[in-house]
Amino acid sequence: MSSILLIRHAETDLRGTFCGHSNPPLNQKGQLQLQILFEGLRPYKIAAVHTSDLVRADSTARAIAMEFVTPTHTNPGLREIGFGHWEGLTWTQIEQRDSVYAQRWIDGYPHLAAPEGESYEGFRTRVLQAFANIEAGQDTGDIAIVTHAGVMQLLLTELCGHTPQDAYNRTRDYCSIVRFQPCFECTRAVRHA
Repeated sequence: MSSILLIRHAETDLRGTFCGHSNPPLNQKGQLQLQILFEGLRPYKIAAVHTSDLVRADSTARAIAMEFVTPTHTNPGLREIGFGHWEGLTWTQIEQRDSVYAQRWIDGYPHLAAPEGESYEGFRTRVLQAFANIEAGQDTGDIAIVTHAGVMQLLLTELCGHTPQDAYNRTRDYCSIVRFQPCFECTRAVRHA
């Protein structure tokens, strides 16, 4: 295996919200971002595309697979963390609904889940297992993993030792590409608008 490319999905109309397990399609800007993403991926020999089962990631992955004529593998383990009752809300809306719990969540993160949301430990276990299975199953070529900002941030902190802030900075843009070498060394980050 040459490289593992972590790719954040293209934009949706839920930009700026806790999207989590919500399932919006790509918006018009997201469709346009795909062409820029393709250019960022051209230097790689993509042998397979693995994706979250949520529409925003799956649509991005299928477009990559079609452009680069490679198979797509759907993996629910690559889903974003579930935000429960906070799905689709902005931080301002969350604070307005329950400022006390919102502050407790900030202070207790990652040990406190959103109301009716997924625990961080459950999310962490799920994502690391999905990633290990993908890595173990590929011998040659570059692997593209199309997923979500939270998944990418978790992998950068767990496997590369990045601080949470640095991981956030590398993955906040839609269609961000972060390349891992097989030893999980993060060699560079490329952002595409």
